[in-house]
Amino acid sequence: MRAYDIILKKREGEKLTTDEIEFMINGYTKEEIPEYQISAWVMAVFLNGMDEEEITDLTISMTRSGDQVDLSSIEGFKVDKHSSGGVGDTTSIVLVPLVSSAGLPVAKMAGRGLGHGGGTIDKLESIPNFDVNLSKKEFIGQVNKIKQAIISQTNDLAPADKKLYALRDVTATVDSIPLIASSIMSKKLAGGADGIVLDIKVGNGAFMKNLNEGRELARTMVNIGNNAGRKTIAVITDMNQPLGLAIGNSLEVQEAIETLKNKGPKDLTKLCLSLGASMLKVSGRFKKFDKAYRLLEEKLKSGEALEQFEKLVEAQKGNKKIINDKQILPQAQNKVEVRADKQGFIHEINALEIGLTTVDLGAGRKIKGEKIDPAAGIVLNKKIGDEVEKGELLAVLHYNQKYSDKNLKKRVKNAFLIKAEQKKKSQLIYEIID
Repeated sequence: MRAYDIILKKREGEKLTTDEIEFMINGYTKEEIPEYQISAWVMAVFLNGMDEEEITDLTISMTRSGDQVDLSSIEGFKVDKHSSGGVGDTTSIVLVPLVSSAGLPVAKMAGRGLGHGGGTIDKLESIPNFDVNLSKKEFIGQVNKIKQAIISQTNDLAPADKKLYALRDVTATVDSIPLIASSIMSKKLAGGADGIVLDIKVGNGAFMKNLNEGRELARTMVNIGNNAGRKTIAVITDMNQPLGLAIGNSLEVQEAIETLKNKGPKDLTKLCLSLGASMLKVSGRFKKFDKAYRLLEEKLKSGEALEQFEKLVEAQKGNKKIINDKQILPQAQNKVEVRADKQGFIHEINALEIGLTTVDLGAGRKIKGEKIDPAAGIVLNKKIGDEVEKGELLAVLHYNQKYSDKNLKKRVKNAFLIKAEQKKKSQLIYEIID
């Protein structure tokens, strides 16, 4: 078997066999096939696509390229959740204790942020002493004991994906449904969960800019999961404005705590309940979404979900006093208010611009490995559809470092489009695919 022949075959739009796909992935992972040939092959995939069977084969080959986590010693049906990335995406910190409070074990491996998408691990590390680097034995033991754990994913999980993604990033081949879907799902399959719930973001602050693209990605990923023997549900959600009100690591932890106290933003609360209900449904415990949703509402109202969060923080050596004293979390020295220059209604909020500004404040990374400021970020005071008076507060910038105050303040103000006529509130959940 030769890489040249496989490149030519895909260039001509022909279907590749399981063995041919595995040959390319294994060869690249082991550095037996040169990068220039893999670049040509990836471009051929980008231009000609792959069918469902090819995409599944690609995903499984990438999954098998490294470690695969065995969660069989954890009692019960294990469910994982993945978000395709957005601005203010605090859901995992709420979902893990919320869903585990209903008795479903959640063994979650999460990543760090790069660019405007914040990483769950970065957010949790803003909690003093919180340990995200548990051993496998500690990880499994904790889930068996308190039904939950969140740790940083290892570098040996789907190494073929890391190599391919870095290559796609410099060869203009990132924007490909087969390559995106296999990239995400290879890590999810390697993570060992029995069921997977996907939060596919759509909008100006997401990777997928419109509903049709989001729907295609969601269906592709659901098919991969089901074909690989993992029950999979995708929830397509809006990212045409930041989720919730807080964007930034410590700020999002504070917002997650308020949400677990049943005092959080309505959109964040609703999405967490919806994703959580989907997790309960995919586990087989509930046939009806509405019944699962109502159970999780009760867990929020009763305080059981908050109690689970306290157990999570304590088990991973974090300071649980943050639940009642947010001042223990990193706090920014400086705050700048952004106010409306006219009266009207909020019609648009450019989520991408808000996210990029947050990175410039120090809350995110522009390059891998860059140090972040856990206290930096932005807190919104208005969402799409809200009425606003001239001079009323739109947002507050939190920062420690020195920067061009006027420039970033102007960027945030320009991210809000205010018009005289009222606009309907944004639709939060577009579709659920299973």
